[in-house]
Amino acid sequence: MADRSLPVNVKITLKDGAKSPVFATSGAAGADLCAYLPDGDFTLLPGKRALIPTGIFMALPDGYEAQVRPRSGLAIKHGVTMVNTPGTIDSDYRGELKVIMINLGDEPFVVKHGERVAQMIVSPVVKANYVKVEALDETERGEGGFGSTGVK
Repeated sequence: MADRSLPVNVKITLKDGAKSPVFATSGAAGADLCAYLPDGDFTLLPGKRALIPTGIFMALPDGYEAQVRPRSGLAIKHGVTMVNTPGTIDSDYRGELKVIMINLGDEPFVVKHGERVAQMIVSPVVKANYVKVEALDETERGEGGFGSTGVK
């Protein structure tokens, strides 16, 4: 297993004109992903979703995943976010990285070529061994589900 305290090398290839993932600041946890729309802008209408390409292909090391997450600025300013968040990119996937965006706002949102549309975090994966047992141990919460612990 790799030393998780060191940076992880992720091999990437890019379509012509696509931008590499980049950290906006030295303390940023996620690298920004940019839209790859060389044929022109895309208008995302309110209540609609679309698959936005990035022009990025990558090979994650075995034992890692990439998590694609929304950008908070797009969410608060425009109501634009992602449908499945975080989106998981498996280490054996070699297709183009795309972002499933949705416009929950009231106005059309124009996605421009090269605009930052999401962020990506590379994380280690712990593989679970699922062990069938006769019964599970009891807990204070038990089978209490959604909202069972209250809000205060």
